[in-house]
Amino acid sequence: MKILITGGNSAKALKLLKAFPNHFVLLADYGDVPGIITENYAFTSLGLLNQDSIAHLLLNFCITESIDSIIPLHDYEVEPLAKSAVLFSEYGIQVLTPQPELIDFFRSAEKNTFKNFAVFIHGECVFASGGEIFIRREDELNGVFGYNSPDDELKLFTV
Repeated sequence: MKILITGGNSAKALKLLKAFPNHFVLLADYGDVPGIITENYAFTSLGLLNQDSIAHLLLNFCITESIDSIIPLHDYEVEPLAKSAVLFSEYGIQVLTPQPELIDFFRSAEKNTFKNFAVFIHGECVFASGGEIFIRREDELNGVFGYNSPDDELKLFTV
């Protein structure tokens, strides 16, 4: 499986690598990006940032690069991708974001550096950096969520 993680120049993107040891991860960001390629991951540029057509830009990139799943880490990408998830799925690309109507609930009011993160796919926690076991959540719960302790409310893990 080939996974695209945006915000590839951030420390949060690098932390996510350990959640996908058996997949190839493409760490991408806008503008200049280091040209590093390894067996398990690579860095690449998404070109110039145009927030007005972010979903279109990312869909074209995903199709061109044969991406199977996309994890948006930039806060401004989450809502447009959530609203375009059906279109992405028509091309066989899974968008890991909450449903559009739930995004504001999972947004954090202030920038937070979470101690831990968890990856949910269709409500199932597939990875938790703190080693916690999360019970199955709503099927619509998709994405990467940050938390400091297991009792905290999950918030979007964005940059």
